[in-house]
Amino acid sequence: MERAILDRLRDEYFDLLPVIRRVLNRLETEIRFHTLAIQQRLKPHEQLIVKSRIKECESAVDTVRRKGNQGRGEGKVFDPERPEDYSMLNLPDLAGVRVLVFPDSRLFEVDQTLRGHFLDWRYDPVKNAENIPIAHKYIGKLDPGRTQVSAEYQVVPMLLGLYWEVEHAARYKSVLKQSQRMSDLNAKVENALSDFEAGIASLLPDNSQSDS
Repeated sequence: MERAILDRLRDEYFDLLPVIRRVLNRLETEIRFHTLAIQQRLKPHEQLIVKSRIKECESAVDTVRRKGNQGRGEGKVFDPERPEDYSMLNLPDLAGVRVLVFPDSRLFEVDQTLRGHFLDWRYDPVKNAENIPIAHKYIGKLDPGRTQVSAEYQVVPMLLGLYWEVEHAARYKSVLKQSQRMSDLNAKVENALSDFEAGIASLLPDNSQSDS
C-alpha cells in the first residue's frame, strides 16, 4: 500500500506538471510587470532579481509525506490506512517565485507593491531561529476557480536569498537536515548576513531622496 501511495503521488505530480508550468510562467510574468517601475528607478548600487522554480518531484513527495503524517510521528513512511491524506494539491509551493532585493529600503517598496496586486494571498513570513520575520512569503492561487495548484512568492533580502540557495542544497537535501549543530550554524549565518546587509544599507545614499 505504501508503494501504491508513492506511485500515485508521482503520477499525480507529472499529470499536474503542465499546469504548474503555466502557473509559474504567469506568476513570474506578473511579478516582473508589477515591479518594472521599481526596476527602472534603481540606483547603480541597488538590485532587484526575480527567480522562479518548480518543486522537484521527489522533494514534493517528501513534503507531502511529512505534512500528511503531522501529529502521528510517522515521518518517513506513508500511513496505508489514510491514503487520502496524501496529495500534491496539498502543497502550497509547487510553483515558486523569489524576488531578491537590495538594499532593505527597496524591500519594503517591492513588498508593498506586490501585496497590492495579490490581495487575497495568505501572508506566511519566513522566520529565523528567534521567530523573527526575515523575509516576506505569500501563498495563493492565480485562478482559484480554474486551477487547484497553489503557488508562493517571496520577497527576500538579497544576501539571505543567495545564501539559502546554497544552504538548501547542502543541508535539506542531505543527511545534515536533522543536524542540530547545522541548525545552530545556520541561525548564526542568517543573523550575520542580516546584520551585514543592514550595515551596508546604512552607509549607502539615502533612498528616501527622490529617484533620478
